[in-house]
Amino acid sequence: PLVHLNPVLPEVALVGRSNVGKSSLLNALVGQPGLARVSGTPGKTTLLNAYRLPGFYLIDLPGYGFARAGKSARASYRSLVTRCLGERPTLGGVVWLLDIRHDPSDDDLDMQQLLIRSGRPVLAALTKADKLGRTAVAARARQVADALGLPQDQVQVTSSRTGLGIGDLAASIVAAVEENR
Repeated sequence: PLVHLNPVLPEVALVGRSNVGKSSLLNALVGQPGLARVSGTPGKTTLLNAYRLPGFYLIDLPGYGFARAGKSARASYRSLVTRCLGERPTLGGVVWLLDIRHDPSDDDLDMQQLLIRSGRPVLAALTKADKLGRTAVAARARQVADALGLPQDQVQVTSSRTGLGIGDLAASIVAAVEENR
């Protein structure tokens, strides 16, 4: 069962597909390479991992979609994510990571429905922008936002490798935490 620890600080969850680069983005956000373990094999995060920052916690949730795990393990991860998004009283918002290079998958659309049901504020962070040219990034960002029905101000383009958008994303997270206090 999901333990409710009643943290004294608000929380912001990071959620995304198993191969979207959550650990890399988390490391870039906090400016501490190696804090969250980065692996070449998707699906290594299997627990709810909390990172205490000044004024709030970043909660790294297990990825959804492809993972080298059995059906029951994937169902368990899904249950953990569902319960965290729906039941944690201190969860003030969600950063939803999506790979800018790909159209939203069926798993992404399922997650979108879960996020809508949770009622939590959501900011979509489009990862791996360094893999595209500058003009392609802007076009892809609009396409992904349109495919998900998200306003442009709810979408931020990022690259953990080059640092693109990391400062803006961090500022947005801090602003959301302050707004929800």
